[in-house]
Amino acid sequence: MLKRLAFALAAVIAVLLVPAAGATVSALAAFDALYAAGPPRPVPAAAPVPYDPGKPTAVVVIGDRGAVVSDALAPYEILATTGRFNVYTVAPHREPKPLTGGLDLVPDFDFDGLAARLGARAPDLVVVPALPDLGEASTEPVKTWLRAQAARGSKLLSVCNGGGVLASAGLLDGRPATAHWLKLEAFAADYPAVHWVRGQRFVDDGAVVTTAGILSGIDGTLHWVERLAGRPVAAEAAAAIGWRRYGTAVPVTPPSGMPDAAAIVNAGFRWNPDETGVLLTDGVGELELASVFDTEGQSLSSRTLSVSTDGGPIRSRHGLTFLPRAALAAAPELDRLLVPGATRGVTPPPGGPAPEYVHDRPGFAYDTAVSALSRRTDVATARWTAKVLELPTDDVVFEGRAWPWLPTALPIALVLLGAAAVTVVVRLRRPETI
Repeated sequence: MLKRLAFALAAVIAVLLVPAAGATVSALAAFDALYAAGPPRPVPAAAPVPYDPGKPTAVVVIGDRGAVVSDALAPYEILATTGRFNVYTVAPHREPKPLTGGLDLVPDFDFDGLAARLGARAPDLVVVPALPDLGEASTEPVKTWLRAQAARGSKLLSVCNGGGVLASAGLLDGRPATAHWLKLEAFAADYPAVHWVRGQRFVDDGAVVTTAGILSGIDGTLHWVERLAGRPVAAEAAAAIGWRRYGTAVPVTPPSGMPDAAAIVNAGFRWNPDETGVLLTDGVGELELASVFDTEGQSLSSRTLSVSTDGGPIRSRHGLTFLPRAALAAAPELDRLLVPGATRGVTPPPGGPAPEYVHDRPGFAYDTAVSALSRRTDVATARWTAKVLELPTDDVVFEGRAWPWLPTALPIALVLLGAAAVTVVVRLRRPETI
């Protein structure tokens, strides 16, 4: 009897390992897809970038392996919207850098080019987004450059886990600072010289402002705008992007269970996620682009592919250059086609999916993107995505199915099939009685 029970238990464990292994592979593939580099493409010539020596200069630094899309583009658009700053993107090398979800940015300058533009002046403000290669040798050029700018008097703003970049560069030692709630405990162990603060959207320590999760970067950027250009300018910038929370104390409340069950299901058991094209068009807002790529990516429910009508580069509302990874007509078979921004009347290739205009409702770009996600997937997935983004949901309309039932059914079906197989095998091994 004990032998039979041991055999049955071993068989059940073997059966459970199948969905577990599948879930692990699926989750790793989903996260790898967020940061995957694009194919080799010619780098377009640098477009003329105006410089007004009478304005302060703000730069968003991008690592050689890219950055989190919202961390980089949300501060950029806010600063550019004010009209009070020279605003640039900079990287160690001027070549396409992957922002999460596959949005490839061509920086305005490399480090040497920015120095040539500014001359003896240091940037007045440096924005540091989360980098996917934190802790690896590939971040050394960025950390060395950040130390040099801080020594020259640049003010610093870290967004989300950009706080880890500053901490690893030694620029937060002895300071209070914050970062995304998912990483705070790990950062506390890795960088004990930093006084990590929990529950605040941003922490102001004079020359350095650090922010919590992704969209807390909006609050931190507006705070710097207020300090450098005045409260009325910050209020106008907040109104321009539809951020109605400016001036309110929105708490950071991590969920009690981390991650949510919906996130586990999507990461582990969406073995065939939607292939979603995102159409890049000239004049699209940087926040509109980021809201689509980050919402889709953080949900772990689809894989995004940036496309343009002809496969050529586009220029965003405030002059950033983005390279698509395919022309729309030549893109692999797509399940969906999302169109950020105000563009209408897109004609998909024959047999392609009908365009979905994400920002077809007034309001903050992420509110409408998360609402669209809830309609496409389910409410639980959309609510988890909002938590990761640190998006307050008072203005988000959640509608659609309550739960990701189809991916949930997959592991249950595998376990039931495995249990049935074990039962059959046990009965076949049972000796016949005479």
